[in-house]
Amino acid sequence: MSTRAYRTAATDSTTFYPRLIGTHGAVTGNSYLSVNAGVDVLKAGGNAIDAAVAACFVEGLVNPQMHTLGGECPALIREASSERVFAVNGNMAAPARATPEEFRRRGLEHVPDEDILAAGVPAAFGALATSLQRFGTMPLREVIAPAIELAKNGFPVSQGLVSQERYGLKHLLEKFRDWPGSARIYLPLPEIGSLLKNEPLARTYDYLANAKDPQAAFYKGDIGAQIVKFSKERDGLLESSDLELYQTKIEEPVRLEFGEATLFKCGFWSQGPAMLQALAILRCFDIKKMNPASADYLHLLIETIKLAFADREQYYGDPSQILVPAEVLLSGHYGKERSKLINSRQASNELRPGDAWRNAALLPADERFTPQPWGPGTVHVDVVDAKGNMASFTPSGAWLKSAPVIEALGFPLSTRMMTFYLGPKNHPNVLASGKRPRTTLTPSLAFRRGKPWMSFGTMGGDQQEQWSLQFILYREAFGMTLQEAIEAPKLSTDHFPGFFAPHDHFPKRVRIEPRFGSKVIDELRRRGHDLELAPDWTEGFLSAAEIHPDGRLEAGCDPRGRNRRSSRLLPTAGEKATCRW
Repeated sequence: MSTRAYRTAATDSTTFYPRLIGTHGAVTGNSYLSVNAGVDVLKAGGNAIDAAVAACFVEGLVNPQMHTLGGECPALIREASSERVFAVNGNMAAPARATPEEFRRRGLEHVPDEDILAAGVPAAFGALATSLQRFGTMPLREVIAPAIELAKNGFPVSQGLVSQERYGLKHLLEKFRDWPGSARIYLPLPEIGSLLKNEPLARTYDYLANAKDPQAAFYKGDIGAQIVKFSKERDGLLESSDLELYQTKIEEPVRLEFGEATLFKCGFWSQGPAMLQALAILRCFDIKKMNPASADYLHLLIETIKLAFADREQYYGDPSQILVPAEVLLSGHYGKERSKLINSRQASNELRPGDAWRNAALLPADERFTPQPWGPGTVHVDVVDAKGNMASFTPSGAWLKSAPVIEALGFPLSTRMMTFYLGPKNHPNVLASGKRPRTTLTPSLAFRRGKPWMSFGTMGGDQQEQWSLQFILYREAFGMTLQEAIEAPKLSTDHFPGFFAPHDHFPKRVRIEPRFGSKVIDELRRRGHDLELAPDWTEGFLSAAEIHPDGRLEAGCDPRGRNRRSSRLLPTAGEKATCRW
């Protein structure tokens, strides 16, 4: 080895991005513009919830291919003054006229995956406004101000907005020619880095900022009237009464103990509990003694995910309208019985839901539902502050690909109703008036040793909970740092249906980053997994914010999303620390 070498030590444990640690606040998001908005709010004296709401309003402007104001926004919140965690049910609701009979009357066997017939009551604004009113400290006009400025004066167009595969503007040109509201804002195709204005959205934000009662202004005022007018012009199902009756629900989250951690997720209307079910199964194995880069561990992980997600399809739905065997699904006994189905040497070819109603490991084949997709397109925001407030927000829906922009408002409506079934009648996700569709959206929040620890999450549809599961295992079971766990190699399975057209599912199919190594990959193939080698640095788009026991705050972001994800700290006085691209 040359004595002139600058470094001779191994770099195996060196992360792509450095650890970002400070003391005043940490903000992570998909865009540096949204992160800047959150940081500005913290600097102005706001708390983590104020900052998260500000960041989400900016995300709905600068990443419209993934989320706009017409979509949804589930959230998990921890108040510094309380040891409780709250779940914000920011999920859309079906119109009263939305019934299986109505769709069949129109000659449809499924809810369309595009345009007005898949549109329900927009939930994102209600979730953000409710979170701010209940847990924040600043008025809406202050936290929405950064988004108004960017919408009015223009924001730099990102590579993701233009080029994101299947969702970016360059893939939507033909569609926009028939959607004048979309074309007016986004055509001609802007150059990456050029400034783009959304003046209708600026007016919408400004109207809400100056309203005496912002939620009434949205759901019962001029904005709601414009939404209903637009729906009726396109023969949709929304009525004024649907918007007027809509309420954002504050709920108890579901939770599970794993090692020294307590994980909190939104309820069974989301796919969040699937991660907890997987952890309940993995508790039955001594995984801390396993190598996280070994074939034995990865095989166990894949087979566990397949079992948990089979239950997701069979049992999850809106708990306000259906019975969900929640206690059984998250119980230690059920997890142990399900764990016995795993063959340590052979990949399963079946989709095997458990029999949660009878508290048994396997549901008879004739009682299993045929699975269908859950829906794409998401961003994520995490914020923690020096007082211990924590916010994990996952805005999604109303993306540009699936619905036309309402010209007067500057945003499209969500098409999340596409995830509903029209039958059979006993399906947990069958369409019904006022029902909320189950969703992939799944923010995460964790305590450790009884103390607030992390908020984290990712985009990615069906992959969201798979990547988040691997992240928390890398941290809690294998002791990695925040940034190490984000950057560590990951995989996901297509054993159940995906959310992109044509919505196929591929038994035993696994996408895996080659960084796991050829020896491990060959052994997984030998055990029967159908492996697809993904490009390195494509499995996972995580961000996270952590509170250390000594009060230090840490932010982490994923180099896999280097064109979109960003983290930033409010460091100690006199220091600067940013991570943005």
